[in-house]
Amino acid sequence: MNASAAKSVTLYEVGPRDGLQNEKQAVPPEVKIEYINRLARTGLRFIEATSFVKPGAIPQLQDAAEVMSGIERPDSVNFVALVPNQRGMQAAIDAGLRTIAVFTAASDAFTQKNINCTVAESLARFADVFALAREHSIRVRAYVSTVVECPYAGRIDPGAVLQVSQKLLDMGAYEISLGETIGVAVPDDIARLLDALLSDIPADKLAGHYHDTRGTALANVMRSLEYGLRTFDASSAGLGGCPYAPGAAGNVATEDLVYALERSGYETGVNLVALAEASRYILENMQRASVSRVYATIPQQN
Repeated sequence: MNASAAKSVTLYEVGPRDGLQNEKQAVPPEVKIEYINRLARTGLRFIEATSFVKPGAIPQLQDAAEVMSGIERPDSVNFVALVPNQRGMQAAIDAGLRTIAVFTAASDAFTQKNINCTVAESLARFADVFALAREHSIRVRAYVSTVVECPYAGRIDPGAVLQVSQKLLDMGAYEISLGETIGVAVPDDIARLLDALLSDIPADKLAGHYHDTRGTALANVMRSLEYGLRTFDASSAGLGGCPYAPGAAGNVATEDLVYALERSGYETGVNLVALAEASRYILENMQRASVSRVYATIPQQN
């Protein structure tokens, strides 16, 4: 790895999907479209825009096709959607996406609550998704949730995370996003997890997806950097939560992560002022306050 690559970090913005999915108040599709368009002008290279799930499963995302048809698509941005099955994959193909994400967990109890199947059954369901992805030259990213602790099954053995991650890579996933879903982990938890994974999986195949329920997500990112991870998921203004993990907060706020990384000498390519303006737009429309500490320090633009 050359010096410039070693100091470059990729941020994977999940605000439009993971940030909004748990909102009870409907966010109109035109607001989501403008929010995504603003995020796309910040320098972010990956934006997870929506999820092609059944409308009844996550009502907030039932406008996925409308949102994807309405957004601007600059060449510099990779837009991504979460897909649960073959039907969702076909919708993603119809929307012209070149990257999609699939979702499972390291805990059977969590997948049973979330998608009504075991981890093994979820992997079997993905077979058709991966086949269509190969046929259409679409890249597949894979989320593995509950990598440290499950709200239903308790602590998770890192070996279980390794097993499911390796199976997803063998199926064709280009990257595994490690979901610390409920935000209980401290840096030592992340270190134990990565000690187990990196014996078999290269660091450039892993991303950190750390929820900030207890204020430790940023510290977990910094520990992960020491292990060689260079891709992290984040949610603008810290929006979000998990419908199947009661009490979980959103991912680490993108503003906080950009500030910490840039201050530490890493390059993100993200304009912090433009990012704050995108966050301000969605927060004002949702009548919500930001949980990002850095966001509160950035002057509003006239």
